[in-house]
Amino acid sequence: MRLKFYCQNRIGILRDIVAQFADYRINVARGEVGGDQGNTIYLHVPKLLNAQLLTLKPVLEAIPGVFGVKRANLMPSERRHLELDALLSSLSDPVMSIDMQGRIVAANRIAVQVLGVRVQEVPGLSLDRYLDEVDLPDLIRRNNSRINGLRIKLKGDTYLADIAPLHTEDTKVDSLAGAVVTLHRADRIGARIYQVQRQELRGFEAIFQSSSRLSAVINEARRMAPLDAPLLIVGETGTGKELVARACHLASPRGQAPFVVLNCAGLPESMAETELFGYAPGAFEGARPEGKLGLLELNEGGTVFLDEVGEMSSRLQTKLLRFLQDGGFRRVGSEEETFLDVRVICATQQNLPQLCSEGLFRLDLYHRLNVLSLQVPPLRECLDGIEELAAYVLDRAARQIGCPLPELSPAALEKITRYDWPGNVRQLENVLFQAVSLCEEKTIQPVHLRLPHSEASSELAGIPLEGSLSDMLGEVERNILSTLYQQYPSSRQLGKRLGVSHTTIANKLKRYGIGAQDSP
Repeated sequence: MRLKFYCQNRIGILRDIVAQFADYRINVARGEVGGDQGNTIYLHVPKLLNAQLLTLKPVLEAIPGVFGVKRANLMPSERRHLELDALLSSLSDPVMSIDMQGRIVAANRIAVQVLGVRVQEVPGLSLDRYLDEVDLPDLIRRNNSRINGLRIKLKGDTYLADIAPLHTEDTKVDSLAGAVVTLHRADRIGARIYQVQRQELRGFEAIFQSSSRLSAVINEARRMAPLDAPLLIVGETGTGKELVARACHLASPRGQAPFVVLNCAGLPESMAETELFGYAPGAFEGARPEGKLGLLELNEGGTVFLDEVGEMSSRLQTKLLRFLQDGGFRRVGSEEETFLDVRVICATQQNLPQLCSEGLFRLDLYHRLNVLSLQVPPLRECLDGIEELAAYVLDRAARQIGCPLPELSPAALEKITRYDWPGNVRQLENVLFQAVSLCEEKTIQPVHLRLPHSEASSELAGIPLEGSLSDMLGEVERNILSTLYQQYPSSRQLGKRLGVSHTTIANKLKRYGIGAQDSP
C-alpha cells in the first residue's frame, strides 16, 4: 500500500510518522518527499492492511504538522519511471543510455531486439563488443558535445547515430557521466525524409479536396473542429477517416497537445481496456509491478482517436460511457477514481444505429458519441474529382520512386472512372503507385492498372448504368433479343427459345425495332 501525507515541512516529522508504523511492527519499505516545498511525504508500506490503516489513520493525523493522510496509486519515482518507460517504448528507433566505460545503463525495447539479448541482460552490457571501428567513450570525451549522424556498424548493420552527452554538473569533460545514443537505420533515411515532406502540409490542407461532395464535408469538419465535444466520423474503409480526425484535432484549441490512435478492432478486449485506461500495480498475473498508465492519462489535455469503435466490447463500452459522462474512470484493478480532460473522436464503417437495434452497441453510448458527426463519402460518389486526385497521387508516387512524372492515358482514365473502388482512396493510391513502378514509358495505359476482378464485368460494358431500374432492364432485354434474333429470325422460333409466346416476342421486337417481325 502507498500512502500520501500532507504535512508541514519541519525537522523530525518523517521520524515521527515512521515511528507509528514501528510501534505496530509494520515495515516501511521506502519513502519519498515531494511537493513544491517538501510538504508531501510518500511511504510505501507493502504489508499494510486496510483494517490497520483505519486504526492508524487517526493516530497519524494527530501528529503535529500532519494535515491529512490518503492512499496513493504510485510513488513519484514510480510515476516518473512509468512515464519514461512509456516514452521510450513509443520510440521506433533504438535508444540506449551508456556510461563512460561504454556499458549500457538502460535501453528501450527496440534496442534490446537489435542487440539480440534479453531485457534483464542489458544493464552492464558492454556496447563495445557490438561496435566495429569506434570507441564511443573516447569519442564522447574528445567532442564533449552533441554528435549527429555518426555512421557506425552494429552487428553488421549500418546506422546513423545521434549522441547526446550527459553531465553531472557543468559541461566540462570531468563532469561527463555518459551519453544517450539514438540509432537510425541508414537504409530508411530516404523513407523518413519522404514522410517528413508529407507532413509539411498538415490538417485540412493535407486533404485533397477535388470533389465537390468531399469539399462540403470538409467545410462541415472545419466548423466542428473547434467545438470541444465528442465527434463521430462514419465512412467506408480507405476514405480517410483518421486523416479527417487528425485535421479536426489540429484545428481545435487542443491542436498543440498529443493525438493518439487506438484501433478497437485490432486488440483483444482485455488488452484494449488496459491500453486505454491502464492498470494498477499487480492488477493481474504478468502485470508490471509498478502498473501502467493508459492512453487517456498519457494524453491529458489532448485527443484520443478510437478507430472502429463499433468493434468495441460491451465492457469497454460501459467504461467509455462513464468517462464521457463525467470524465472519470478506474484503472484495471484499482478502486481509485481518476478524472481527466481528454477529447474523444471515434470512427466506424459500421451502421451503429443498426448495431444498437441488434443489442450489439449501447444506445446511450451512441448518443454520447454522436454529439457531432461527419459522413465521409466513398470514392465512387466523388468521381467528379478523380482525375485531379489521380494526378496528385501520381505526382507523389513519382517523387517517392524517383522517376519522371507519367500521365494517364484517356483509356486508363476511363478505366479508373468506371471502377467501383471498394477500397476507396487508399486503394486508388496503391493501384497508382504500382502503375508508376510498372510503367516504363511516359504514359500509363490500362494494362498498368492492376485492378481486382470485382470491377464491372465486360458483359455490362455496353450498358449505360443510368436512369431507373426499368430503363436498365429494358436495355438488357433489347441486347438479349437483338443477339438471339440472329440465330432465331422469327417471333415463333425466338419465342420457343425463350419459353414465351410468339405474340409477346413479336410485340417486344416491334417495340425495340428489331428485324422484320412475323405476324402473330
